[in-house]
Amino acid sequence: MRHPYPLRTVFAGVVLMLAAMGAARPSQAADPIRIGELNSYKSQPAFLGPYRQGMQLAVDEINAAGGIDGRPLELISRDDGGNPGDAVRVAEELVTRERVDVLAGTFLSHVGLAVAGYAGKRKVFFLAAEPLTDKITWSDGNRYTFRLRASTYMQVAMLMPEAVAAKRKRWALVYPNYEYGQSAAETFKKLLKQAQPDVEFVAEQATPLGKLDAGPVVQAIADAKPDAVFNVLFGPDLARFVREIDNRGALKDAFVVSLLSGEPEYLDPLKAEAPAGWVVTGYPWYAIDIPAHKAFLDAYRKAYDDYPRLGSVVGYATIKSLAAGIAKAGSTDPEKLVEAFEGLEVVGPFGPFTYRASDHQATMGAFVGTLGVKDGGGVMLDPKYVDGLSVLPSDAEVKALRPASD
Repeated sequence: MRHPYPLRTVFAGVVLMLAAMGAARPSQAADPIRIGELNSYKSQPAFLGPYRQGMQLAVDEINAAGGIDGRPLELISRDDGGNPGDAVRVAEELVTRERVDVLAGTFLSHVGLAVAGYAGKRKVFFLAAEPLTDKITWSDGNRYTFRLRASTYMQVAMLMPEAVAAKRKRWALVYPNYEYGQSAAETFKKLLKQAQPDVEFVAEQATPLGKLDAGPVVQAIADAKPDAVFNVLFGPDLARFVREIDNRGALKDAFVVSLLSGEPEYLDPLKAEAPAGWVVTGYPWYAIDIPAHKAFLDAYRKAYDDYPRLGSVVGYATIKSLAAGIAKAGSTDPEKLVEAFEGLEVVGPFGPFTYRASDHQATMGAFVGTLGVKDGGGVMLDPKYVDGLSVLPSDAEVKALRPASD
């Protein structure tokens, strides 16, 4: 018996029916928002392991709440090799092959600068999460790059009141010999000289990143007989430096201010060897009593059965910032994202902060305190939160710092 309808008619009807079913369920077919993230995971695991967990926690929270306008977030991470050339190649791969909507991440300052330069040339939105160099938002700043963490200048300025109050005249400096360390040392000398014109800088040790030969460095500083030290070392270099000071019984009476040394990533490995009395920037997760941090701490512990490190905060705030910016823009178009991020308000684990329109720097601050030892481990005593806005140049001053073409 012959079928009453031609087969081609039946087939066309099935196709139309399936198309209609798909149109009736747009949320299931919503394209994800693809975040291309690159970082020095192999070379900086202490910070970037927790950072990755913080990012994933934020992605999971946002997607569980329905994503952004029904679109889920998709995180695509790559290692940047810890050097600028590899980082630019990875960024290009994320943009052209993976077709990500935005770029984010980087840790080392010279790597962050390279990716920022790429973003500016390719007109790709880039949120620099961690690199601290001031050049990213000032001299080398561009329209498409924003930065989350408090910069080198900001963190040095946070330590300046304690450095000036110590009234020490002979200062030694020790720092890793790349963009971040060099910038921190120059900023410290400039700000301290402005506040205390009679200060002397009697020793300066610039060391290879991750390859500190602690004995000669400590001895050279001790030989200069400083009464104060500004330290910029972090990670294994910091641990070697602290232990060599103890081994030699050196610098016992020196007043020390130190960037980053209160961050759990670098403080916790020292345990009871933590240098009591150092004034530091850091993250005392156990002493922050605000609702935003309590909610973050509870969620992080539930997800990972561990306490957060500063990297966890940075990763979490990076994703929350991108989500807030994309929601405000109503798009992932780079031009619309730039407009949305200028003046964007975000609530992170430290409370609310803003991305400034003048230099694209976030006002998220940091904690300053004095190191001590408690229950066999290092802690920050009497930590105080310093709002990032309080240590930033004014918008008028920024005009002289940013490129004229920006």
